[in-house]
Amino acid sequence: MKLALHAEWTKMRTVAGPLWLLLATVATTVALSAGATSMVNCTANGCGGDTTRLTLVGAYLGQAPIAILAVLITTGEYGSGMIRTTLTAVPRRLTVLAAKAVALTGAVAAGGTTAVLGAVLAARLILPDVGDRALSLSNGPTLRAVCGTVLYLILIGLLSLGVATAVRDSATGIGVVLGLLYIVPILSQTIGDPSWQRLLQKIAPMSSGLAIQATTDLRSLPIGPWAGLGVTAAWTTATLLAGGLLLHSRDA
Repeated sequence: MKLALHAEWTKMRTVAGPLWLLLATVATTVALSAGATSMVNCTANGCGGDTTRLTLVGAYLGQAPIAILAVLITTGEYGSGMIRTTLTAVPRRLTVLAAKAVALTGAVAAGGTTAVLGAVLAARLILPDVGDRALSLSNGPTLRAVCGTVLYLILIGLLSLGVATAVRDSATGIGVVLGLLYIVPILSQTIGDPSWQRLLQKIAPMSSGLAIQATTDLRSLPIGPWAGLGVTAAWTTATLLAGGLLLHSRDA
């Protein structure tokens, strides 16, 4: 495992692509969040609404580069034929997948934390009247939303890794992951039946997982913050299991 982990970490840090995608996550998350908070009108009594959730809205788009990164670190090896070398050096295929997951988790944790804290800092500078209250990390709900968003980004990275391992093709993997993240919530808005709409919001990995960002009016949510993150974790577990089984059973 140590050899496999060292190899995966070396691949990730010696290629420019992963760094640029992580920087894109940071830039997208901070820019979108800053743009959203800049349009809020605050008074001496506060800004109204869920300021924390608005501050973290950049994660909606910031997750896309992470998903692409997770797909490419696997499918790139299949495209170049390097996967044969990898599996020759580390014959235990599940060990290879576990090493990729650990290396990806470390990279996404670093990039995601930078992106989320950058978004919070930008909001505190833009909304100084509420910065010390609603956007303070000493505030329990805000801390939960911030840490939960980082966990969500890690889960999306691992979900994408599982999909990529299963399909072994970059375009297909990226299409499946982004479709799962963005198309399902859009489809839920086209359904006229509120109960079915609410059900889709509960089971879709993005709409359920990002419930972790909510800090006010929690009873109106289709699913609770931690329960929603649990749904995303279930999707992640399922894709990793599927990817692991296919990696173990078929030829490179």
